[in-house]
Amino acid sequence: MSDTILEVRDLRVTFDMYQGAVQAVRGVSWHLNRRETIGIVGESGCGKSVTIKTAIGLNPVSSGSVKGGEVLFEGTDILRLSEKERRDILGNRMSMIFQDPFTFLNPTMTVGRQIMEVYLQHHKASRREAREKALDILRLISLPNPEENLKRYPHQLSGGMRQRIMIAMALICEPAVLFADEPTTALDVTIQAQIVDLMNSLKEKVDTSIVLITHDMGVVAKMVDRVYVMYAGKIVEHGEAQTIFHHPRHPYTWGLLESVPRLDEKTQDDLPSIPGMPPDLIAPPAGCPFAARCRFCMGICGREAPPEIRLTDPEDGRDHTASCWLCHPECIARNGKTEWRAAHD
Repeated sequence: MSDTILEVRDLRVTFDMYQGAVQAVRGVSWHLNRRETIGIVGESGCGKSVTIKTAIGLNPVSSGSVKGGEVLFEGTDILRLSEKERRDILGNRMSMIFQDPFTFLNPTMTVGRQIMEVYLQHHKASRREAREKALDILRLISLPNPEENLKRYPHQLSGGMRQRIMIAMALICEPAVLFADEPTTALDVTIQAQIVDLMNSLKEKVDTSIVLITHDMGVVAKMVDRVYVMYAGKIVEHGEAQTIFHHPRHPYTWGLLESVPRLDEKTQDDLPSIPGMPPDLIAPPAGCPFAARCRFCMGICGREAPPEIRLTDPEDGRDHTASCWLCHPECIARNGKTEWRAAHD
């Protein structure tokens, strides 16, 4: 049996707007292995959530359009399945923790009823059996007083408790793949740490694989095995978490890491930021999408899109990839400046 449980191949998604077609996802490929956590990171609008919602079938049909690619779950392309076949997988074998639990949860229903509804949708079970299953999953996620909290409405719970309810709804069918879209957004630092620890422990208890979507590099450092850095609808760097944090090679990844406050450095300077704005994806640039914001931009960067270049970690020999002309063998450094060989520039 293959270790890969989910694979996205050359996925391309557009959204038809009044101004034109927005190319939100432009040839994205990644894979997830069994019992693994991967992180897809990048600024808001880079296409990470669109990629996941396309994979799980949540993009609106009226405006979203898959222009190409495959989403292979256990070898089956779920984009080619009928609506009924997809419903048997989504919410059951593949599930999702959404970003804002207070918006997602139904305010007119108790949280117990909402958790039970997920289980009853996919299993032939009585309401008593569904209730017992809901209590079991609430105990698993360490929610205090599960019998009492099962009867409560979303507004009667704290932010951290609502997030745990969302996790319970996602896990009650014991999915093989769990998507987590910004699971710690709007939570204070202490509760964030609790949610991260909870998800790390549940991965082993429920035997699931996790895809984490976030722009919080601190959460990524604590949770994931591998990182995909996404920008302007493309994957620009990929590698094991340790390699990405200690030996990043793409200027965009440098910018993301530099913008994170560090407790081990005392400075009075302003926190660094990435200048400029992401490109307009109605008319994406011909070259590197990050060229206009990159302080290392060369002539070729604006003309040709960089290929995916395989690299090796200088310390431990781990492989990773970056789509940047700076990593190309023909790029050279002279007097602290990057240059391109005359034959190419």
